[in-house]
Amino acid sequence: MRRQLALMALALLSAGCASTSGVGYYWQSVTGHLRLMQAARPVDAWLADAQTPPNLKDRLALAQRIRAFAVTELALPDNASYHRYADLQRRAAVYNVVAAPALSLTLQTWCFPVAGCVGYRGYFDEADARRFASGLPAGLEVAVYPVPAYSTLGWMNWAGGDPLLNTFIAYPEGELARLLFHELAHQVVYASGDTEFNESFATTVERLGGTRWLATQASPSARNEYAAFDERRRRFRALTFSVRQTLDAIYKDGSLDDTEKSRRKTAAMADFRQSYDALKRDWGGFAGYDPFVAQANNASFAAQAAYDGLVPAFEALFERAGRDFARFYDAVRALAALPKEERRSQLMRLAPTPSLVALHTGAHP
Repeated sequence: MRRQLALMALALLSAGCASTSGVGYYWQSVTGHLRLMQAARPVDAWLADAQTPPNLKDRLALAQRIRAFAVTELALPDNASYHRYADLQRRAAVYNVVAAPALSLTLQTWCFPVAGCVGYRGYFDEADARRFASGLPAGLEVAVYPVPAYSTLGWMNWAGGDPLLNTFIAYPEGELARLLFHELAHQVVYASGDTEFNESFATTVERLGGTRWLATQASPSARNEYAAFDERRRRFRALTFSVRQTLDAIYKDGSLDDTEKSRRKTAAMADFRQSYDALKRDWGGFAGYDPFVAQANNASFAAQAAYDGLVPAFEALFERAGRDFARFYDAVRALAALPKEERRSQLMRLAPTPSLVALHTGAHP
């Protein structure tokens, strides 16, 4: 058991979409993941169980088709992950805490073995996450948000792999596919201490794979459902991208003192909320992004940026690889082996101009 817990701790410390200082923090990481693994049963067992609701059986069968597609069409790992399912009886797999200064979009970082320094801390219990957040220095802006899935980077495949979860199994078909592709991509390449590189790579795989799944495998009704879902997301992302650009320009303007920066920041945030209200009216009152807007601050905007900042560069690299996934992964592995600044420089030469990309798989709006 001691060896098993040590391996679980190592896996959690190298997690992709949710990171796991103090003994108490590591213990909640290990025990939380252990409970998650113990709750999981093979998908075949759920499908054979007469007590499993029909709609859940349909979703689990769909997830297995998506899982097979990931291997055959996207060259993603063929292993134990996502062949089991667990109902966690909660709305998220983990809850992430992020923080940033009042006049900066640079995330506070925490450093761990294997994972390196990352811009978030993950907790299995929401109350623990909020307790930690409330104890951070007063000069930081803090956000706590639910994460539907996380990756153990393949470290736990010997024990059954990462399971499907109730926290995302009911997602629209296209979004479910994207989430699985994203999390499996973390098992292909992981660069220690470089959250933006890791998340942007996985987001690129999810976008490319999701597009291919919808075009070749999904029914017209599933494509229509996803189109409505994605249209709202893209418009919200366009809005938040614009706000990030505005805030970043304010914070970096050397001609302004802190008082004036704060005044302009307040005005920008007020404009953001007014623009969001207008979007909601266009959407007939759809309120799915209300939680993000309610706590929107430098921390939440900076965390959002980590998922897409380098996607244009990775997309350009995919084209350079002849749109061949295996060759693309080899090129990304070569980049991951470089020092952080060198890999960033090479990526930015591929696509130096920022652009909008689609939303991460639900971990953050």
